[in-house]
Amino acid sequence: MRPKLQLLDSVTVEKVLAEAFQLLERPGVKVAPVAADLLGSAGARIADGIAHIPESVVRHALDSAPKEFFLYARDGQAAVHYGGDDVHFDPGSSCLNILDPATSLPRLAQAADLARLVQLTEQLPEYAAQSTAMVCNDVPQEIGDFYRLFVVLWYSNKPVVTGAFSGPTLQAMIDLLAADAGGADRLRQKPRAVFDVCPSPPLNWSDFASENIVQLARAGVPAEIVSMPLAGATAPVTLIGSVVQHAAECLSGLTIHQLAGPAAPVVWGGAPAIFDMSSGGTPMGAIETVMLDLACTQVGKHFGLPTHGYMVATESKRIDAQAGMESATSAALGALAGINMISGAGMLDSLACHSLEKLVIDAEAIASAQRLQRGFETAFPSFATGMFEQIGLSGEFLKMKETRALFRSEQHFPSSVIHRGEIPEGSIPEDIFTRAQARVRELLDSYQKPAISADTEKRLMEVALRVAQLAGPKELPGIEPATVTG
Repeated sequence: MRPKLQLLDSVTVEKVLAEAFQLLERPGVKVAPVAADLLGSAGARIADGIAHIPESVVRHALDSAPKEFFLYARDGQAAVHYGGDDVHFDPGSSCLNILDPATSLPRLAQAADLARLVQLTEQLPEYAAQSTAMVCNDVPQEIGDFYRLFVVLWYSNKPVVTGAFSGPTLQAMIDLLAADAGGADRLRQKPRAVFDVCPSPPLNWSDFASENIVQLARAGVPAEIVSMPLAGATAPVTLIGSVVQHAAECLSGLTIHQLAGPAAPVVWGGAPAIFDMSSGGTPMGAIETVMLDLACTQVGKHFGLPTHGYMVATESKRIDAQAGMESATSAALGALAGINMISGAGMLDSLACHSLEKLVIDAEAIASAQRLQRGFETAFPSFATGMFEQIGLSGEFLKMKETRALFRSEQHFPSSVIHRGEIPEGSIPEDIFTRAQARVRELLDSYQKPAISADTEKRLMEVALRVAQLAGPKELPGIEPATVTG
């Protein structure tokens, strides 16, 4: 018995979609020329860079969009299922800073910081996928997106949630993934990465976003549409109004994508949030932000599409009770909603800062959410009466063979990050941040770089050297070997 959470009734979902289809025709959607050409050839009216898209064109695209697909690990095994109510988690992406555990203050992230985060994530089973989590501030900006992906592939076997912010960078990243997979055809057959593509709110598919979503569709590499309405600022102040805008942005992106590559894998994703009128911020841990994620996901599930959301994050600037409360709440609610990929773990300060310590704490919240989602096992001959028949009213359940056989499947056992049990008399209990620091050190000390075949390693390095040398660096920071020799 798996519990399921839905915030909207069917009548509300239908009204959301009716208004979203209206928005696609009037006022329409701003699009770049590459998207305008595709939409125009399919029957949309194009005027002054705005596409007025009929519902029939969108419905045709929805018919061709796959209802599920997989991401694969380096060994070719399916590792992430996008579809149905399967739930997976990955660390948040693309932040500038990392929390320095010695000072509890943020500093600019370096490639070596990303390498450590990848190594940590590789050993935490709660994360089904890696992410290109941090901007490497010691790498030239023009190759930053590419380099983050290179670091992940160098140190991990897991699938990757990534993204690019320009057409040329995207092609280099696809080349890198093809080198890892053993060719473009193998990459298409067994994709290892999904790429976030973000429209600009409201209702604007910019040049780079349009080019990226078209390029991904034609390459057969999964695209994750990450619509980001900001309720009250770049979207209607009502939560349900922002859900309508999110639907319109996702539907327009999906239509462009499927026109470029029918049946190419695509995800109904997003990172909606509220605009906090008291602080002027975008609180990713606010309950209204979580509600937006859940409702937007429900609309995508109405079409049977794979889904994504940005959760398990916090507005807090440090690892404290607020960070734990906000992150754990959204992890549990996202799991109950059946969101296929939930990004954002490890992040503080509304996605501005990553923390290795928070990443391991969030892993515990995720493990608890996964246990909650699994629900109650009921496939027993009897629920309780059979056990009482054996022991009567003695209460000696601890001695029963059923207890020994079933306790590991019935109960989740956390790591040492979560403290249970007695405190020795006279000792001062450690707080969760201290325990998380110890867990980070333990995992990083035990990390072993995945075995990569010599041919694959050579191909990856050749692509990395070619791209890096175009930008001029003499070293590959965070990578062993670190010196450019090609």
